[in-house]
Amino acid sequence: MDATALAQRFSLGGPAILSDGPVARGKQGVVWRLDTAEGRWAVKVPFVSSTEEEVAAATAFHEAAHAAGVPTPEVRRTEDGSVFAPFNGGQARLYEWVDLRPPDRLLDPALVGAVVAAMHRVPMPDTDLGSLDPFFCEPVGAERWDQVVDQLTQEGAPFASGLAHLRDELVALESWIEPPERLITCHRDLWSDNVLGTADGGVCVIDWEESGPADPSQELGYVLFDFACGDPRRARALVTAYRDAGGPGTVSRRGHFSMLIAQLGHITELAAKDWLTPNLRSPQRADAAEWISEVLDDPHTREVLDALLAAVDSRQ
Repeated sequence: MDATALAQRFSLGGPAILSDGPVARGKQGVVWRLDTAEGRWAVKVPFVSSTEEEVAAATAFHEAAHAAGVPTPEVRRTEDGSVFAPFNGGQARLYEWVDLRPPDRLLDPALVGAVVAAMHRVPMPDTDLGSLDPFFCEPVGAERWDQVVDQLTQEGAPFASGLAHLRDELVALESWIEPPERLITCHRDLWSDNVLGTADGGVCVIDWEESGPADPSQELGYVLFDFACGDPRRARALVTAYRDAGGPGTVSRRGHFSMLIAQLGHITELAAKDWLTPNLRSPQRADAAEWISEVLDDPHTREVLDALLAAVDSRQ
């Protein structure tokens, strides 16, 4: 599908120009730029195709958040109301273009706290939220950690010894995991590569595809780890802004880091698998090694999380 045909599918009239290739790449797909008479658009092309039904709930949450004033690109639907259109033998979806800055864990923590609170207050229909995804709430488990370390060691992975050294800590952390106490629709992927600074000094939330049921306190817990960067002042600024903006979550016990522990555990496991078997998500072993280094270079240890808890608990 050429640029003009793609633009017409999304009810964008006039001539259109597509970038020569992807302008950004993530773990789930690539992004092209589409310039039209009605403005610039981000064309997101996932590595794995989905059905309209599979993305309906996450897209509805994204659209509800945009309507509620959460800073996020507007979803553009096709002329028949669909999310996807055919593209390069696969499928594409269109979003409003936003000039974004590179990922930065040192974004203003007050801005981050306020935008997370706004997301947790998005009004959604009181319907079945769907089933919980183990990726966000269940441990990897000691047996699986041992298998991963053994496989990496046997294959000579350069980071195998680092993961082996961290293994006992990861298993101990998983003893903190507790079931969600209150479920709402959450973004579930609010890491610093999806909560980005903008050219005008604000923030913008992207990549809503993982949205689904989660505990707001547990989502706040992993946002706190990622953006506090171990600094008690940043931690307090973030949770204070979240609370002042009416956020329903709180971080007041170890179990509120459950989502952080589960997600980073499964991300580490996925990165290890990608190193053993490169794929579209991590085409080269270097890609997987860089991914797993995010955990190995800045581990979320019990000591680190207890220090965060001590920093914010007295303020909530």
